[in-house]
Amino acid sequence: MKRIGLLTSGGDCQALNATMRGVVKGLSTNLDELEVYGFDDGYKGLIYGNYRMLSAKDFSGILTRGGTILGTSRQPFKLMRVPDERGLDKVEAMKQTYYKLRLDCLVILGGNGTQKTANLLREEGLNIIHLPKTIDNDIWGTDMTFGFQSAVNIATDVIDCIHTTAASHSRVFIVEIMGHKVGWVTLHAGIAGGADIILIPEIPYDIDKIVDAINKRNKAGKGFTILAVAEGAISKEDAKLSKKELKKKQEEDKKKYPSVAYKLEDELQKKLNLDIRITIPGHTQRGGSPCPYDRVLSTRLGSEAAKLILNDQYGYMVGIVNGKVKKVPLEECAGKLKMVSPDEQLVQDAKRIGISFGD
Repeated sequence: MKRIGLLTSGGDCQALNATMRGVVKGLSTNLDELEVYGFDDGYKGLIYGNYRMLSAKDFSGILTRGGTILGTSRQPFKLMRVPDERGLDKVEAMKQTYYKLRLDCLVILGGNGTQKTANLLREEGLNIIHLPKTIDNDIWGTDMTFGFQSAVNIATDVIDCIHTTAASHSRVFIVEIMGHKVGWVTLHAGIAGGADIILIPEIPYDIDKIVDAINKRNKAGKGFTILAVAEGAISKEDAKLSKKELKKKQEEDKKKYPSVAYKLEDELQKKLNLDIRITIPGHTQRGGSPCPYDRVLSTRLGSEAAKLILNDQYGYMVGIVNGKVKKVPLEECAGKLKMVSPDEQLVQDAKRIGISFGD
């Protein structure tokens, strides 16, 4: 008999259900007795004991279903040691729920913050397996996270659609793509969608370089320009500020601009006599069915997680490196962000074909 708990935490994405399905099918196929407890709304369910027993039926037909059948919520890692409004010790409450259900393992699907809490629970003595979920693809120790490729596909479709209207009206289009801290989605979607300028948080931009790139296209007879811009794109001036100064500046910007796309539009309008438009796909990038790539990746990661549980091997994240599924000790990857390096080969390839990064 194996008793496992499942929870999905943080922002949702398209392949959470597919990954949970992989875990449960990998276990149920190889065990005569299995009990699966699903916790509602992420760590909140584990803290307050909100759970339900799940059967094989719950995992039937969900390979292609986006979102998460368990629900999710954001529980900041920095607040995990802070008692709730009733004085409840959240970490102790999670441990009590785990021991009350006599779980053999807790399988946690989530991104960086989720992973840090997963590692905290490992340090507290619980058997933990973490599966790397995020559209941002920013988890250290794995080449790919499930949800990333699906988000790239959606963002790319948006840029594809913008091409015809941008060309018809000779406009500059700013397409704002998800990614506060890292620019993997913007980088991949920008290249795949044929964007002319790509702005990501890791490469601060010079507004004059962007203006030069747009003017260069116009002089070459190309009457439109498409900018793929990450939410967290930042100017060179702002990048030089201290953390405190930057936070204050960003708070001031929020009063004036709904997002970075509007700030960039304002900066460009002052320097260009062109028609500029903004498109923001927003949460559509997290929605819909997982793409075939993510379905395969999720099934592989889920299957490997099942293998670790069957062999009583805990305290790992299951990732993929050079095409091979790999177990990575949680203590080695928790809290580390996988950023886009300005020297990244993909960035250099993009620059070589004429894509500007505003630097």
